[in-house]
This record gives sequence, C-alpha cells and structure tokens, in this order.
Amino acid sequence: MNIQTRISLIDKQIMWNRLLAVVEEQAQVCQRTAFSTIVRESGDLAAGVFDAKGRMLAQAVTGTPGHINSMALAVGHVIRTWGLHAMRPGDVFIHNDPWMGTGHLNDISITTPCFKGDRLIGFLACNSHVMDIGGVIDRTSSRDVFMEGLYLPILKIVDGGQVDESLMAMIRANTRQPVETVGDVYSLINCNAVGCERLLEMMDEFNLRELDELADHVIDTSREGVLAKFRKLPKGTWHSSLTLDGRDDPVVLKAALTISDDGIHVDYTGSAPMTKYNFNVPICYTLAYTSYALGVAIVRDIPNNAGSLAPRTVSAPEGCILNALKPAAVFGRAQMGLMLPDLVYNCLRQAIPDQIPAESTCGLWGINVMGPWDSPPNIANRYLTQVMTTGGMGALPYRDGMSATGFPSGVRGGPIEIFESMTTLVVWKKEFRQDSGGAGKFRGGLGQAIEMENIIPESFQYFTGYERVDHPAKGAAGGGNGAPGRLRLETGEFLPGKGCSEIPAGVRIAVSSPGGGGVGNPKKRDRVMVSRDVEYGLISSEIARDLYGYVA
Repeated sequence: MNIQTRISLIDKQIMWNRLLAVVEEQAQVCQRTAFSTIVRESGDLAAGVFDAKGRMLAQAVTGTPGHINSMALAVGHVIRTWGLHAMRPGDVFIHNDPWMGTGHLNDISITTPCFKGDRLIGFLACNSHVMDIGGVIDRTSSRDVFMEGLYLPILKIVDGGQVDESLMAMIRANTRQPVETVGDVYSLINCNAVGCERLLEMMDEFNLRELDELADHVIDTSREGVLAKFRKLPKGTWHSSLTLDGRDDPVVLKAALTISDDGIHVDYTGSAPMTKYNFNVPICYTLAYTSYALGVAIVRDIPNNAGSLAPRTVSAPEGCILNALKPAAVFGRAQMGLMLPDLVYNCLRQAIPDQIPAESTCGLWGINVMGPWDSPPNIANRYLTQVMTTGGMGALPYRDGMSATGFPSGVRGGPIEIFESMTTLVVWKKEFRQDSGGAGKFRGGLGQAIEMENIIPESFQYFTGYERVDHPAKGAAGGGNGAPGRLRLETGEFLPGKGCSEIPAGVRIAVSSPGGGGVGNPKKRDRVMVSRDVEYGLISSEIARDLYGYVA
C-alpha cells in the first residue's frame, strides 16, 4: 500500500497529535531562548505549523490568543507578498505589520518555508512580543503607527541560509534594547528551525512526501466538529454593548452575534470610531479575541487550526475602533481587544445563560516601568521592564471566578523576583485584594494588591493602559459587580488608568487590580464557602455580613 496516497484514519490521528507535539516543542524553544521577560516568564508568543497553501494545521498550547489567532493569517500574507516560486530552502521572512497578523509593532512575526529536499511542504510560523522596537519613550503618547517604532514590511531576513546582516543592523539601530531585540529575533528564527526539523522527522517516520492529505483531514474534521457544536445552539441574533473607560471619554463597543447552521458571525457595527490615542484595533486582532471567546465557551476541545477557526467570522465598519485603518496608532490595541470576550459573552448569555461567565477584568494590568529618569547622564543606563499582573475572572453559573488570572489573554503573571532583579524597584506587597471579587452565589475572582517603591533616590516612569477603573466588571443573574481598579500614591494622589506618570523617589505606589463580577444572589452562597472566604481573608467580615448575610 502506498501510505502517501492512502493514509488510515488511525495514522491520520496519530500524525495530527504529532503535529501538536511539533509546535509545542517549537513554542517551548522560543520561550526558553527569549530575551523579553514577557515571553520568557509569561508566555506571550505563538507557534504554529502550516501547509504549503498557508493553512494553519496546528498551534502550540503555549501562547496567547492575540498572538495565535492573529498569526493564523500571517503566512497567507507572506505567500501573497513573495509568491511560492520565490522561496527556497534556508529562507526566513520577518515582519511586524500590525495589519498582517501582529496587531502592533512590538510583535515580531517570523515565517519559515519548510522544504523536504527541493519540495516546499509547509511553513513554520511564530511571533512574540519584544520589549522595545523604538518609537516614542512615552508609550501612551503615540498618535499614529509611525510614532510607535520600526515598521518592518514582509522582508527576507535569511536568504538561502545567509542572515541579512544589513537588516539585522537596521533593527539593532532602531531599538533602545539592541541586544534583547536582536536576541528575540534569533530566538524566533531558531524555534522555527527546530519546528521544521521535527516536522521532517515525523514525515520520514510515516513515509510522507507531502502534507496535503493530512492537512485536508485536520481541516475538514475540525470544521465539521465546530459546526456540529454550533448546530446544537439556539439560532438567532443577540445584541450587546460594553462601556469602557477610554481616555478623555468613555468608549462604547457594540456587537450583534448571529448563530446559524453555517457558523457564528459577530458584527461590531455601532462601535465607537477610531480614537486619536493608541488603543485602536486592527481587524486581525478583533478576529483573534472574538474567535477565542467563542472557542472557550463553545468549541472547547477541538484544536485551533484553519478548519476550526473558519466558522467563526467577524465584521466591523472600516474606520471604527475595532477595524482601525493604517496609519492609526495601535500600540495599546490590547486595551480594547482584550475586552471583546465580555462583549461577546454579553450576547451569548442571552442564548445559553448556563454556560457564560459574568464580566471579567479582561484587560491586563501589566506593570510597565522605565528608569532612572531624573539624571540625564544615566540615560544610557535606563531600564525598560515589564511584569504582567492580572485581575479577577467573572464567576460562572456553577463556580467561582478564578482570581489573579490572565483570562482572556492567556498571559501568565510574571515572577516579582525577576522584575526586581531587572530594575531598581522593590515590591513590598503582592497579595489578593480583599473584597474585590463581585458578591454572588458564585463569587467573582479577586484582583491583586501590589505596592512598590524605588530603592534609589531617583524617580521612575510608570506607563498605564488599564481598563475597569471607571467601569468595573458587571455581575450577572443578581451577582454583584467586581471592584474597580485603581492606582494610588502613598501621598494620597490617584493616578489615571491611562497615561504616563512620574513616580517620585521614595514614594510608594499601590496598584489595585479589578475583580470579576459575581453570579447569582449572594444570600444563596453556601455558608461553608462564605466562612472559608472570611477565614482566608478573601472577603471581610463586614462584606460577609452586609452582602452575604453571614455572621460567624
């Protein structure tokens, strides 16, 4: 039997699992060799294998939805730009075009054609966040994409095995962290190379000359599996809106979600127009988090690939904040994009209320700092560092929300010890924020209470791009809202949720991340669970008495 033309179903399933193993090793290589702390410590990356047509066949579990579901489109852009005929063994392509599968300039995407002999059999692709790509120092002040750093169109960074040193020199010259940024580029190139090696080993083991038959099986099976789940849902269209803090004025997002036998479509008509600030969202990022929200709530155990993603579609008017057009400023696109799951869930809750959580913090509360700031002679010694911190997830109709979690980003909280080792700051406190989870039969997840201070007599810069300060996560089915987030100096001054603040030397800053909404009447919460929450310090005895009706 010619196994290439007739592959048994069992072999196809084994090969599919092997593809998942290939991309997971690819992602682990990227994470373990990365220079950026957000990649190395928090897993802010994506890795995937694609067939020769540019269709994603498998993605790594390690990674984040904004990277993964945006990256799914990137290989197609590379093929259209260069053409398959122009590719040869040893080629590697690079770009960070926000509208071609990265979302903002700080995400670098690498695509590597994989050859078996002289035959192109597929692609390995990856992307990750680099800490600095140039641009304005104040990360909140950009007003178009050209202020945000070095803009790389789809270029060949390795040609037939030879690194383009001129392109590397250009990247090195346009970042404040040349060693780290170029190191991350090499990390991405290397992880693709490892992925290609493992893919070819798998093909040799199964005597495959090409991936076409396996690719069709993966994509067709996944698409039908997702459609089967969608066909069990109520049919119709549901609407929702979400009011976010914005900057000068609140930002209103609107969605109409339609479930049919052919898929789920989310239309964002009516959402706010593009803003002059930098939290505009390219449509690829809108698709990424919309698709992820549907995947978590409905698709669940079916792996992400071109087939499983196809029945999830979006639309948004050109020029609205969720379909921003070049050259809009998009550095902070996560500030809006990460909120889309709540908007989607506010629609789905009307159709399948027993499966959908209350609103969550959604947006990350990353600590982004730069220093020293006061002394010009120290400019060359400035650090630019980020550690990810998180808030609370909304409760589900059957359990409490998770506390201090990166949902829906998938980014893990970073170790404070690593953060302190790379700055002159000391973190005096990092703990659950008492009473921050929305009350309910099932309680919302808690945010965090963090205090830090510079230990040298210098000020430092604190960059904020936070949501849920003015508009906290709402509860559902009688549950209470989560606590809003806040930033406060020990002098009593409150800092804005978006902007750049100079923190004086010797002054502590307290970061209180928001909590998730609760579900159900708090008076119906299990008394044992209330008692446990009080004992563990998650809720105060006053809240237990006033909201839960519990007295020890």
